[in-house]
Amino acid sequence: MNDTNWIHLCIDMQRMFAEDTPWHVPWMREVSPQILEIAKYHPQRTVFTRFVPPKRADDMRGMWRSYYEKWDTMTLDRLGPEMVDLVPSMKALVPPARIFDKMTYSPWTTGELHRVLAGEGVEMLAISGGETDVCVLAAAIGAIDLGYRVILLKDAVCSGADETHDASLELLGDRFSVQLEIALTGDFLSRAC
Repeated sequence: MNDTNWIHLCIDMQRMFAEDTPWHVPWMREVSPQILEIAKYHPQRTVFTRFVPPKRADDMRGMWRSYYEKWDTMTLDRLGPEMVDLVPSMKALVPPARIFDKMTYSPWTTGELHRVLAGEGVEMLAISGGETDVCVLAAAIGAIDLGYRVILLKDAVCSGADETHDASLELLGDRFSVQLEIALTGDFLSRAC
């Protein structure tokens, strides 16, 4: 593996998913050691995304407005901006790790992340984080669409719903096997180092 053409893209390991909120993901605690292993070993190659809700539902258009009308307790005015922060163990790695904020499930929507990574010559992404069946899925499929080689770290992704987590891993592993590989964090690190 070329040691200069990959990054670790860690999706949404934030306080609002780790703590007692309506969006709490209990499995985050279980995958955090694997995420920290790769992020600490290669903080300069780690990009953390953060899912940033609007201040109010009325700030959004279309179905995103309806979404935040349903989840009004998760808007910034109600939640508090500090809950958007990364969990402390991961926030401590920034810098040299970087943060990329997004307002949708996919980190690719604005084009900015792809522009930065393409400018750095990145060809492969090792993806970790949550949730497997929402933002991780959107990140992986978007990366495939953009031509990246994707390695999904199956012991470093999580969801609040076991059934759809498992189904997402099966879908990605079966339907996208030419463009996406599912691997364990330790196996990836042994090849990347």
